Amino acid sequence: MDDEAPGVEAWKKQTSAFDRVRSVAGTVSGPQPVSYIATEAHVAENTARSHLERLVEMNVLMKRDIGGAAMYEPDPLHTRVQTLRDLLDEYDHDGLLQLKAELQEQVETWAREYGVESPEALRRRAAESADAAETREIRETANDWALLLYRLDIVEQAIENYTAYSRDSPAPAG
Repeated sequence: MDDEAPGVEAWKKQTSAFDRVRSVAGTVSGPQPVSYIATEAHVAENTARSHLERLVEMNVLMKRDIGGAAMYEPDPLHTRVQTLRDLLDEYDHDGLLQLKAELQEQVETWAREYGVESPEALRRRAAESADAAETREIRETANDWALLLYRLDIVEQAIENYTAYSRDSPAPAG
């Protein structure tokens, strides 16, 4: 165990194997095999497999068969609903409106700065760039823009359904 990174031993002591598997599997950016998740979560593959199957049953993860191997990744619906819940727990209605305005301002800034109306158009510009640093910067901005639009969509959903979804809103009269 001498070759483990600092903090791993504390993580293992303070966190259950299930929580470590959930943490790793919930943050992967694409489908990953049991072996990868087990290694990152510092658990045996059989332990990881068992916890991953439970997380699939709970609709937290999706399981895909890719090339004959079971691969796991976050369920996008679960991720969206969790993000929505986090927003509603963090912001009141006015706070959500302010957040929406801030996100819209950033979109408008990128649109003006690059003279395009979407992340896709910005990616096309990156493909035309002859400078590596500029290509990288434009691509990163396009990715940030796409992520921001996703978040903006969830913020708008939170605003639209605030009364129904918020834990602070009074229950509708029956």
